[in-house]
Amino acid sequence: MQNLSVPDPHEGISGERGRLHYLDWLRVLAILGVFLFHASNVFNDQDFVIKNAEQSEAITGVQAFFFPWGMPLFFMIAGAGTWFALRRRTSGQYIKERTKRLLVPFLVGSILLSSVQVYCEWRHVVNTGAFTGSLADFIGTLPWGPNPRIFGVVGYHLWFLGFLFSFSLLALPLFRWFQGGSGQRFVSGLARICQRRGGILVFVLPPLVARLSLQPFFPYEHDWADFVFLLSFFVIGNVVISDERLRQAVWRDWPFTLAVGTLAFIGAAVIAISSGELDIESAPGTLRDFIWWALVAACGWCWTAFVLSIGMRFLNFSNRLLRYGQEAIVPFYLVHQAVIVALAFYVVQWNAALALKMLVVVLGSFVASLGLYELLIKRFGILRPLFGMKAVARGTRRASSNEAGR
Repeated sequence: MQNLSVPDPHEGISGERGRLHYLDWLRVLAILGVFLFHASNVFNDQDFVIKNAEQSEAITGVQAFFFPWGMPLFFMIAGAGTWFALRRRTSGQYIKERTKRLLVPFLVGSILLSSVQVYCEWRHVVNTGAFTGSLADFIGTLPWGPNPRIFGVVGYHLWFLGFLFSFSLLALPLFRWFQGGSGQRFVSGLARICQRRGGILVFVLPPLVARLSLQPFFPYEHDWADFVFLLSFFVIGNVVISDERLRQAVWRDWPFTLAVGTLAFIGAAVIAISSGELDIESAPGTLRDFIWWALVAACGWCWTAFVLSIGMRFLNFSNRLLRYGQEAIVPFYLVHQAVIVALAFYVVQWNAALALKMLVVVLGSFVASLGLYELLIKRFGILRPLFGMKAVARGTRRASSNEAGR
């Protein structure tokens, strides 16, 4: 078993050891990616709240690349942030902080913003002739039920906060166990495996098992298969960031994660293209289906680890832009899809080229979302905690690095 000799990626440029700025950068950049994903959803050929009549297969193809690892990256970063949070908080303090930073914004956003989206969606499907009933009838068609899908029904894009709050509570006993003697020995065992070249690929096993075992029974988006699959990334993030040897393995093994991730994506794409239209919400029933989901799971971990290694190399610094992004990230995330939906409701009715419509939706919704944060949420003390910000006066808050759920 060999020793690692790569540079320490966790010595910040400012000399602040332990302050992993790349996690903050990845979180901010991921939110921007989600914004672009949601804005372009209006013009792809998949289901979304508002759909343009003319759709683009090219946009769908680009989105397909991010589909396997976009949300896993989010939850891995959030799990990593939880490790930092639990170092200086009791379990009670942690639960209280997660409630304020995740549950409260989820509830507020569901009440204030989801109502806008459900109304626009109903008016859109009525206008396009896809639905002829009342608003109450439309609400009745939504998939209500005692499962994780309820977060998406109630909160639309805010399902992420619902999942993350649930993960924070469910994984807390496990994270505390990791801090004890038995848990430390378990993590050290994983670190010894990962000291071998390519060992970091061992972390593909939890999401792979979760996906293949649950997908046949819970095939719908945001159901139990998605829930446990993403929970595995949340836990992996906590484990990987807790041990220097594991972080070094992520740094060192980027050629392995890039190569395997690329091959997995190509394999999944070949299967999807050769089979025609692949319905990802149908229960897998053939060997081909299970192979496809296995490749998607492998792609999820490998690209997540590769992007993390890129962050370690190039994004371990702080500046004013990062600090601004850290403060704006939660309120921007909360409002952005409601703004996209409201704007796109009118734009898709224009007699204009797809490119022009998309430009208006992307730029217009970005400016409007940032404007709501800058001119309203940020400036009124009563709104700050409701939108996931600390209830302090403007200018006094220094963003704390590596907090989950921002």
